[in-house]
Amino acid sequence: METQQDQVALPMRTHTIFGVCEGLGEDFGFNPILLRVPLAASVLWSPTLAVAVYLALGAVVLVSRLIFPRSKPTEVQSAAPARNAANEQHQMADAA
Repeated sequence: METQQDQVALPMRTHTIFGVCEGLGEDFGFNPILLRVPLAASVLWSPTLAVAVYLALGAVVLVSRLIFPRSKPTEVQSAAPARNAANEQHQMADAA
């Protein structure tokens, strides 16, 4: 999985419109293609209904992200230098 530090907000990504399908896929743990294909097919059947459903799903994603924000990962910086120093000592011992 990608780290959250590298992620851009869903509406700001260049490969999404508003990030609704991708947001639902991330929240519920499924591939967003499984939602994009039926939504695209529904545009052919009833464009107005498809846009209404897309906007409703967008509202669901927005509300879910506002009510349940993702916690930012805590960084453990104090253990990282000690781990790197131990790794360097191990590499030096292996090289000798």
